[in-house]
Amino acid sequence: MSNGMRVDLSALDEVIRKLWALLDDMDKAGQTSRYNTEIPMDAFGNTCTFLEAGDLHSAHQDAKSQLEGAIQGLHGLIDKFSTSTSKVKDKYTEQEYANKQQMGGKSGGSNGSWGE
Repeated sequence: MSNGMRVDLSALDEVIRKLWALLDDMDKAGQTSRYNTEIPMDAFGNTCTFLEAGDLHSAHQDAKSQLEGAIQGLHGLIDKFSTSTSKVKDKYTEQEYANKQQMGGKSGGSNGSWGE
């Protein structure tokens, strides 16, 4: 017997689509942070004339690593949430199908055998 609660499967589909799009964006951000933010040591200057050049390059490398780690962590979280959402949606879809089958397999709820 139903307790009156309904699940909007199309809303779950929309959430899943948005999460997949977000994962795609996170992949792009990860690639950008990994490959397009590299600054060579000589861009910070020569250590003979600018003693802090090595420290600046090291700080840059640390910040770059932290950014990559944050993006990787977010990617993992979003992936886990989208997978869980997909599984929940699948379970609701299976239950909806089972309910229809119990009611006669048609949306009208009749199995076609009126007087038998």
